[in-house]
Amino acid sequence: MNQPNLAVDLGGLTLKNPVIAASGTFGYGGEFSSFYDINCLGAMVTKGLSLEPAPGNPPPRTVETCGGMINAIGLENVGFEAFVEKKLPFLQSLNTAVIVNLYGTRMEDYGELARRIDPLEGIAGIELNVSCPNVKAGGMAFGTDPEMAYAVTRVVRDQTDLPLIVKLSPNVTDIAAVARRVEKAGADALSLINTISALAVDVNTRKPKLGNTMGGLSGPAIKPIALGMVWKTARSVDIPVIGIGGIMNAADALEFLIVGATAVQIGTANLVNPKAGHEIVEGLRSYLEAHGLADIREIIGSLEER
Repeated sequence: MNQPNLAVDLGGLTLKNPVIAASGTFGYGGEFSSFYDINCLGAMVTKGLSLEPAPGNPPPRTVETCGGMINAIGLENVGFEAFVEKKLPFLQSLNTAVIVNLYGTRMEDYGELARRIDPLEGIAGIELNVSCPNVKAGGMAFGTDPEMAYAVTRVVRDQTDLPLIVKLSPNVTDIAAVARRVEKAGADALSLINTISALAVDVNTRKPKLGNTMGGLSGPAIKPIALGMVWKTARSVDIPVIGIGGIMNAADALEFLIVGATAVQIGTANLVNPKAGHEIVEGLRSYLEAHGLADIREIIGSLEER
């Protein structure tokens, strides 16, 4: 029997399988290459990239919590010029899709970054982080308002022909409403969810456990919320959805595919088990073989509602 087909299409970006290493948890790829051949992944997403280097938030930056972790890294990164000089050569050597996650605090930042990334060799697509504060709107995140999300997506779309994925924030009243506006603006796919705003307190010092006070909750604790948002969003748009949130193993990944995700991103799991990505790819293949299925697409959106 031939091996099952794991390939998926993300709005024009074909992946060998639906497993993607999420931004911020996989560095620039090289950090995990000693654990397994990362070319086995469908894709990897780089750390969030800004025009200029960013130092991130003051420590402590991470704290473990029940069923997950809260982080306040603050989008620390090397900046565009150092990325091209020091990180891109390794990424160009990979035989898997490399997606650059970009962010800014002004509309102009997003557009300029997209313009610079567009001609780079070895970049398969862009993931747009709209969970960053827009300084011109008093710190409101671009992704919390459907019209602002539309505007920033349109700015990036006008600067690149690369496949464009928009990463949505869960910290909204109606994520599907944001998704529809982003689709209208020209996004090729959506990734959701980003982390959920959260706080942890040290009862002995009566101080926040994070140097930035608030952070973003990720890990198994958010999986049911993420599943619900992915299910709702996949039913509301015509472009592919990438599911993110608490995926630790192949069974978790299958849940997201069944509710309508075309692909999944592995985040916090990478920090717990550096081989998680490889194990999930193999787990999906084993599942299809065990159930006599020839193609992963037979699973996608197969939820039988009660």
